[in-house]
Amino acid sequence: MRISLMSALAAIVLSNPILFNPVLADSWQDTLEAAKGQTVYWNAWGGDPQTNAFIAWVGQQTFERYGVALRQVKLTDTAEAVTRVLSEKAAGQDDEGSVDLIWINGPNFLTMKEQGLLFGPFVDGLPNAQYLDLSPASPNSVDFTVPVAGMESPWRLAKFVFNYDSARIDTPPLSMTALLEWATINPGRFTHPAPSNFMGATFLKQALIDLTLDTAVLQEPVTEDSFVAATRPLWKWYDALRPTLWRGGETFPENQSVQQQLLNDGEIDIAMSFDPASTAVAIAQGLLPETARVFVPEGGTIGNVSFVAIPYNAASREGAQVVANFLLAPDTQAHMQNIEVLGAFSVLAAAKLKADARATFATLQTAPGLPSLADLGPTLLEPHASWMTRLTQEWARRYTR
Repeated sequence: MRISLMSALAAIVLSNPILFNPVLADSWQDTLEAAKGQTVYWNAWGGDPQTNAFIAWVGQQTFERYGVALRQVKLTDTAEAVTRVLSEKAAGQDDEGSVDLIWINGPNFLTMKEQGLLFGPFVDGLPNAQYLDLSPASPNSVDFTVPVAGMESPWRLAKFVFNYDSARIDTPPLSMTALLEWATINPGRFTHPAPSNFMGATFLKQALIDLTLDTAVLQEPVTEDSFVAATRPLWKWYDALRPTLWRGGETFPENQSVQQQLLNDGEIDIAMSFDPASTAVAIAQGLLPETARVFVPEGGTIGNVSFVAIPYNAASREGAQVVANFLLAPDTQAHMQNIEVLGAFSVLAAAKLKADARATFATLQTAPGLPSLADLGPTLLEPHASWMTRLTQEWARRYTR
């Protein structure tokens, strides 16, 4: 049943009088009125059919509820949209830009922020931001070490996890030190994607965070001195791990999908992913055994948030804010987390949700191999992007011929 817009706004205001006052409510009402009839061109990576279908569903909902049409501009690389906005600024097109919303992360966000290409800050003005943890150290507030400062809004969580076959492992190793001990006892039963692939590089970053004596330095741009000091324990650990790997560490799976196939075929017992729901999805698709499960190290794992940002010259900036706000609605986030829809984990803080919303999320945690948010433990911040480049270069120098 549809709830009237004014009733919904009233409920938000009454439920949180500290965050929402009549001035803010009126301001959001003005945004909603201005957004009616607008078409939002959301520039988003188009390589995943499930994500594309979810974006199409979002468009149906925002049109029915708010009169805001949504069109996905499918990208192969986010830099395409960033370049377009840069070109428009260079041409003096400071209004009526062709990009209204961008799915963005990391270096592309930094480029837009440094070049003055972003509209905002706007996140604090979104009513559904009340459900976010926006503390300074939250992944919602930092994008690859760059403070978000309200210039982009979160919408989905990615988190590094290990998966394993519980029919062959009773208790998985819960630290990198324990992983080495397990691999030594079980030679040939573990591997990782080549670090030239994102997943292999993420494994190295996770190991670095677990093993280094000073994690704070990882939030700063890498220097030669900091790299040598921080990675010394990592290379000592990896030197011991490598001979225990599948095929003696002489060859590596090309990517996560190849490694998952090795797990399914019983050639290895532990694999990895950057999607906590991927194991459950793979089980449902017959790509992993029903005994596959997810685990994370005791201290937590690297995670990052996918954001949406609004260019400074967006033609439909009000409509873009409506879409960003809708993406943060608890019902939207629960729908997104359903593995039959998308299976992407929510960016919302469970403690900030009302009881009915928490109950909705609780009903989703039923599929075999699907962890709960509590199972995933703390989300650790990504190191500065320069660390990944330096790590993969050094790994290749040490371990490839």
